[in-house]
This record gives sequence, structure tokens and C-alpha cells, in this order.
Amino acid sequence: MTRVRFLSSDDESVQEVDAPDGAALLEVAQNAGQPLEGTCEGQMACSTCHVIVDAADFDNLPPASEEEEDMLDLATGATRTSRLACQILLGGALDTLTVRMPPEHRNMQGR
Repeated sequence: MTRVRFLSSDDESVQEVDAPDGAALLEVAQNAGQPLEGTCEGQMACSTCHVIVDAADFDNLPPASEEEEDMLDLATGATRTSRLACQILLGGALDTLTVRMPPEHRNMQGR
């Protein structure tokens, strides 16, 4: 199990959930009611599941693929530690993972 901490863009709201190892962060976020759409269904055709990974956790993730880097170039509010939630699989070196929604984040549902 991996503990995931979701922070709002203003750090005012925190939600923590336990997720099974091997689960995609996007699925965990959606099940927790977080505003990540993931409209491309993992096909790397959009950036609607962009999150900002806490710097302390970022180095524990495998490097982003070239395709993911290209999609992040299209994301609003991307930072050095931005990743696509559909590409983050929980477990491995992660005991906990803290992610933040970008300040400009709006998905196609307007959340």
C-alpha cells in the first residue's frame, strides 16, 4: 500500500488515501474525487491529469518518458516536478506520495 496525499493548489485542502501498489495515480485520484479528468484514457493524447509532485517524492519516481515530457509542455501551470497522473504507478520506492493540483487546473468538466 502507498499513502497518497492530495493537496489543493492553495494548500488549504488535504485528502489522504491508501492505495494498492501498482495502481495508477489517476485512478486513485478519480476514486478519491479529485479533479483529474484523464480524458485520453492513458493514451498520452492530453494533459488533463497533470499534477505537481512534491519535491521530496519526485526523485523516487521513474523518469518521465519523452512522450510524457511532450504532453507536459502543453500543460498549464507545469513545474520542474510536474508529471501526468496516468503515468505514475504507485509502489516501488514510494511509501507516500504528495501531489498538488496546479493553480490554473481546470478539467473539461470545469472542476
